[in-house]
Amino acid sequence: MRKLLSVILTGALLAGTAAHAQKTNGYRYKWIDTQGLAHYSDSLTAEAMKSGYEVVNDRGMVVQRVPRQLTAAERAVANKLAAEAAAKERARQNVARAEAQMMSAYPDEAAYKMSLQQTVDAMDQQIRTTRINLQSQEKALTGLLDRAAELEQAKQPVPKFMADNISTQRNVVAAQRNALARQQAERDRTVAAQARQLARYRELKAAEDAPPEP
Repeated sequence: MRKLLSVILTGALLAGTAAHAQKTNGYRYKWIDTQGLAHYSDSLTAEAMKSGYEVVNDRGMVVQRVPRQLTAAERAVANKLAAEAAAKERARQNVARAEAQMMSAYPDEAAYKMSLQQTVDAMDQQIRTTRINLQSQEKALTGLLDRAAELEQAKQPVPKFMADNISTQRNVVAAQRNALARQQAERDRTVAAQARQLARYRELKAAEDAPPEP
């Protein structure tokens, strides 16, 4: 919409300028219609603005070109492309700021690697805690299953409350196993990402430490 408004304002401005210039320098408007035919006019017409036009001096030289008005579909595409370009630029700026902060916070590679390792250590601690909880829940499930097996061997029915407890405990164990799998997968992704981050840190550090070009 802003582009359309800009075109209209530009056209209006040129209309005033060209109308004044025509009295002294012979400026005219030229545009091509849908049939490919050229038209000239001393004033700016709606057809010229719609098609796009050129301002021509008395020697036939083009001194200004104004693009045609965009259709609604074209404006939508243009707006979408502009939004995507703006988003990419914001992302680029965010990365640049993050990298600048990283270089400021970690003056050498040892300090940066220590920070990365602290993140992994925290994840390892979480994994160890989940693994301990899983072992405890598995032990509880095994106890319930053993008790149920003893009753079955004694030809005694397994009470409903015990069967319900076994079902619940199985769900608890399955949830703990899934949590452990997610944590381990996240650790793997983090380690891979840290390898890329360290490589980027080294690139930036090398550029920072490089002697200035003569």
